[in-house]
Amino acid sequence: MTIKIVAIIFLGLASGLAVGSGFVAFLTVLGVIPRLTQLTKTMKMIQHYEWAVVIGALSGVMASLQDPLIAISAYFLIPLGLTGGVFVGMLAAALTEVLNVLPILAKRIRLDGEIVILIMAIVLGKIFGSIFQWLYFVHIK
Repeated sequence: MTIKIVAIIFLGLASGLAVGSGFVAFLTVLGVIPRLTQLTKTMKMIQHYEWAVVIGALSGVMASLQDPLIAISAYFLIPLGLTGGVFVGMLAAALTEVLNVLPILAKRIRLDGEIVILIMAIVLGKIFGSIFQWLYFVHIK
């Protein structure tokens, strides 16, 4: 029985190291956090961004290992969801900017001079998709 527990602990730590290394490599190689600070003109706060990512990753790991039930008001969840959405959106925007995805996509769908239309289509699609997902899949009882 103890060999099984030791093997589970070893596999858990090895998996965590592999995923953590991939996450750090993703953020480091692509320069997502420095680019995010450039876009928001908050270069002085780069350490705050880095700590936010570390604390967010650790919180996500802790939450996935447990099944937390948080008894808080629904009104508190609104700003919590908004800040989470802003973070994910800004991280996706920084990644898109680093990889130059939008200019390539605009050229492929022949919207070279109208990149604002492409960005607004992506933003509105994300908003309506999130609202649909929330109303249809989450809020249905």
